[in-house]
Amino acid sequence: MENNSFTLLPMSQRFNLVPGEIYTGKVTIVNPTDASSDFNYKVSVAPYNVVGNDYDIDLTSKYNRSIITDWIEVSEPTGTVAPNNSKDVSFTISVPEDAPAGGQYATILVSSNSDQQADAGVAVKNVFEMASIVYANVAGETIHDGKILENNVPSYSAVAPITLTALISNEGNVHEDAVFVITISDFFSGAVILPTEEDEGRYGEIIMPETTRKIERNVSNLPAIGIVKISQKIYYNGEVSTVEKDVIICPIWFILLMVLTIASIITAIVVAVKKHKRKNFYL
Repeated sequence: MENNSFTLLPMSQRFNLVPGEIYTGKVTIVNPTDASSDFNYKVSVAPYNVVGNDYDIDLTSKYNRSIITDWIEVSEPTGTVAPNNSKDVSFTISVPEDAPAGGQYATILVSSNSDQQADAGVAVKNVFEMASIVYANVAGETIHDGKILENNVPSYSAVAPITLTALISNEGNVHEDAVFVITISDFFSGAVILPTEEDEGRYGEIIMPETTRKIERNVSNLPAIGIVKISQKIYYNGEVSTVEKDVIICPIWFILLMVLTIASIITAIVVAVKKHKRKNFYL
């Protein structure tokens, strides 16, 4: 069997659209260097929706924010990419004159074309899809209305990594960017743990219109036992929220060991006192 894995670029792209205008975009399909056969692909367009606070992805249901799927046409929906090669597949977005203002969302889906693979005498393994998300804003009356509902840093963790969370709402009609800045230092020495050369401690998340999103971020490279200062700062829709805490990292087994040690010491002291009292009594 051949391994028909591939890479798709970019994973997301943004467009500012004007009703009545036509726009072009593209995705790049990469057949990796270790591939042993041509990659036969197919490209389609699907809605992009998120469900619930955890943002479960729904690529089947169309609603008022995903009608852009009707505006997108792929130039070459099927084709072939040779090993160690890539291919650009273009698409057009024809925005109707009566397009509603605000956010519109779709995905450009790429998958292995199992029919063509079979025709080429290739047994298909690892058939899967990858999607490039289209985030578009249509010009017109836009509403920016959202809040930072929660910004949470725990006070205690039994183990690392430590999970920082946030809850952010968007009541407007366009997607918004939330920017997070995390800094961590050792409580006793003040040594900086984050940012590092590899991780600047800054990242962004997209909040879709008319949704509330729960965001989790795990921070690692922390001491197994100790106290660290953690700050999570969130910038969103003109609002800034900062939470700073001294976080204790201590495994449960260590706490139990300390409890047993203290209990043993107290027991030893009690026994010693009783023995001393008995000795004085007999004297």
